[in-house]
Amino acid sequence: MPDAILGLSAFYHDSAAALLVDGQIVAAAQEERFTRKKHDPAFPARALAYVMAEAGLSLGDLAAVAFYDKPYLKFERLLETYHGFAPKGLRSFIAAMPVWIKEKLLMRTMLKEELAKVGEGSPTVLFPEHHLSHAASAFYPSPFNEAAILTVDGVGEWATSTIGFGQGRELSILRELHFPHSLGLLYSAFTYYCGFKVNSGEYKLMGLAPYGNPEAEETRRFKSLILDELMDVREDGSLLLNMDYFNYATGLTMCRDAKWKALFGVPRRAREGRLDQRYMNLSLAIQQATEDVVLRLAETAQKLTGADNLVMAGGVALNCVANGKLLRRGTFKDIWIQPAAGDAGGALGAALAAWHIWQGRERQVPTPRMDNMQGSYLGPAYSADDVLRVARRHEAPNKRYDDFNELTRDVAAIMAQGQVVGWFQGRMEWGPRALGNRSILGDPRHPEMQKRLNLKIKYREGFRPFAPSVLMEECGNYFELDRPSPYMLLVAPVNEARRNPLPPGYENLELFDRLYHLRSDVPAITHVDYSARIQTVHKETNERYWRLIQAFKEHTGCGLIVNTSFNVRGEPIVCTPEDAYQCFMRTEMDYLVLGDYLFDKKDQPAWQEAKDWRTEFELD
Repeated sequence: MPDAILGLSAFYHDSAAALLVDGQIVAAAQEERFTRKKHDPAFPARALAYVMAEAGLSLGDLAAVAFYDKPYLKFERLLETYHGFAPKGLRSFIAAMPVWIKEKLLMRTMLKEELAKVGEGSPTVLFPEHHLSHAASAFYPSPFNEAAILTVDGVGEWATSTIGFGQGRELSILRELHFPHSLGLLYSAFTYYCGFKVNSGEYKLMGLAPYGNPEAEETRRFKSLILDELMDVREDGSLLLNMDYFNYATGLTMCRDAKWKALFGVPRRAREGRLDQRYMNLSLAIQQATEDVVLRLAETAQKLTGADNLVMAGGVALNCVANGKLLRRGTFKDIWIQPAAGDAGGALGAALAAWHIWQGRERQVPTPRMDNMQGSYLGPAYSADDVLRVARRHEAPNKRYDDFNELTRDVAAIMAQGQVVGWFQGRMEWGPRALGNRSILGDPRHPEMQKRLNLKIKYREGFRPFAPSVLMEECGNYFELDRPSPYMLLVAPVNEARRNPLPPGYENLELFDRLYHLRSDVPAITHVDYSARIQTVHKETNERYWRLIQAFKEHTGCGLIVNTSFNVRGEPIVCTPEDAYQCFMRTEMDYLVLGDYLFDKKDQPAWQEAKDWRTEFELD
């Protein structure tokens, strides 16, 4: 009988399920991919059903179910916070308490009721702490036998950041920073103030920051105000926030808008409001302040542990700009970040903590520079029959390829003509990044590619950058990066030899005039500060994707392509062939590849009939 442990995260955002069998990760997926509700917080019933089916197990086969945090400790923090800030926070208290009293305080019972819907059985239910789950998700799958561990997010139970140490199967937490003092919540407050949605728009704030002018007096003033008025950062990276400016502890918003406006001289930007230079400079200031704190925390982690390597998790670990600067700082010889670093990854970490800590099982450390995440391709795969059912349902003409090499040659030629391709292969990715199995692809050399992808395919803000997928063997030819970045979690500079000079007065140009300047010979993936969020592609973990990029290189001489997630704004990444076809037909993608089948948009009957709305997102 296999020894299986199920990990779950739920009821806040990004609910997920992950399954270990004999210590190996068999499957992991977020609930949003199945329900099509972005950041779905509900109990992950569909994700749970998938991971169990993938392993061929029933509830009775599980040794344990591990939930990613401790509800009682979180409730204690809420009560003490409301008591400490009383009489403030009454509205928030009245809104929060019924849910806790009726549901969350009965979490064990609620979990058992949900699990009973899956089948018969009574596995042990475990509740590791939130940041222990993050730490386990970072260390145990990593390629290191020992490493310092840094977890940074909004808040778990009490902890908002931790420093730990992992060696073999042992994991210990050495330092904690407690709520309400939180780097993650500080960054989310600026996300809110700059007009983006908290818990989903933080990466937009990070993408906006390079449009800020680092030499501007306004940017320097904003950063000084952050460091002098909003927070007190200590030498070790710990921080104290001035709670007079924040409202998240007991209120219904992130910050006190009137006080922020008086401090910065900038009103809170309305959702979808105009992005002027003030918000770009404000974004850059908080990004710089965040990087400073992360670098200090990492230095403290190194001093405490003496470790050569660092692993990271928690929502702030998805700040790939900070990660890239940390790597280049050289505090550690190498760093590794959990690809599902946010709350979804807590499901995996909870299962790994149960396996290694609760059961005391030893680790099997993989070969150097290879981890145990299997490329993060841990979601469901679909068969040729599934593709054919979609084609029949929609009467969708297609071409089947018996030779995959022929398919990659044709798709490479299509992309080289400036066409956009939806690419759907194998198992779905685990984590927020599309890594070549649920991706939209294009030619990085094309001067209009970024504009076209943002406005006519993704239907999102035009300033948003796109990532390159580059053959690992070619990475050094394009980027100042000397190691793998398989999960798109490191930002590095584009090689100087590939850059184009900036025109005089560039910093004073409007946002889109700066955006559409051709900054390199691969302009679609070169951000305004000459950086790129890199995914290195490895034949060992995704041979099909590697072969496609290799075919593109043979056709064009370029060993990288543009990769963005297969979805439109406001929707999760596609999961099924049906999801992919629907997304293909609702956008102006030119071609769709589902496994070995190629669909040409011009051949689709529904596309021929729907011509009245296509001008909505016309390019200038």
